[in-house]
Amino acid sequence: MRIVHDYQYTRPEDQGASVAIGNFDGVHLGHQAVIDLARRSAPGAPLGVMTFEPHPREYFAPDSAPFRLMSAETRAARLEKLGVERLYQLNFNTVLASLTPRDFADRVIRKGFGLVNVVVGADFCFGKGRAGNVESLQAFGEEMGFGVTVADLLETGGVQVSSTAIRDALSEGRPSDAAALLGHWHRIEGKVVGGEQRGRELGYPTANMSIDGLHPPRFGVYAVLVDVRDGPHKGSYRGAASIGVRPMFNGEVPNIETYLFDFTGDLYGATLSVGLVEYLRPELKFDGLEALITQMDADCLKAREILAAE
Repeated sequence: MRIVHDYQYTRPEDQGASVAIGNFDGVHLGHQAVIDLARRSAPGAPLGVMTFEPHPREYFAPDSAPFRLMSAETRAARLEKLGVERLYQLNFNTVLASLTPRDFADRVIRKGFGLVNVVVGADFCFGKGRAGNVESLQAFGEEMGFGVTVADLLETGGVQVSSTAIRDALSEGRPSDAAALLGHWHRIEGKVVGGEQRGRELGYPTANMSIDGLHPPRFGVYAVLVDVRDGPHKGSYRGAASIGVRPMFNGEVPNIETYLFDFTGDLYGATLSVGLVEYLRPELKFDGLEALITQMDADCLKAREILAAE
């Protein structure tokens, strides 16, 4: 998959794609439907996705609470798995943010990338002040010579599929409901970093990862499915993970600490993908380490039972 960052500096091979446009945070079922429509709308054309980095919400409100379901790197990896050949991950900056809807259609879609077809959701807005909508995009397409396909908003189980609904489910400790909207387990991915090794001292060595910049799921303990992406221990595992601030040890910065069942080895520096399967309990502060270890024993036993069917 080729990744392109600037519409003003392109190569011939960047031209002529059929492209789904949006933020694609989470790459949920609705996003997947839009991408599939882009694939079917222009047979023979390269399949592309156009998105923006940083996320426009981060650009306009840099001090807002973390809300992203996945990093740009994780998003790119999942889009590649879906068969996307061109990722137009445009630098969202002052110049791009100031383009009027007409300028965006002309400079980015027509001149910059020469797209043959674009696919957007029914609620798509674009251009300075979000002044453009699907009707104006269709009018620009007729005028400038590119096709426009509008995808209906997707619902499942009476719930509209959206990144907001997924965040709500995760905030409430409902990872299975989030998965029903995503089409896959919600995963937290990143490098394993050094910790204070308290888990090792307790008999539960954990792989610690930052969740900085990501929407935090409900703090607590989860049954998880873990993929080690690289290194000598590459493979798939089951485990239990704690997300939060570690109240037993007066922590302040949220992270995720994952214990892999039946595993021995060093994971420092490896990339992990931790899929949240079921919420077990909230974070608790225990009277002492013995009570904490007893609870961890119970957590892992319950997680094993839940994951036996996965």
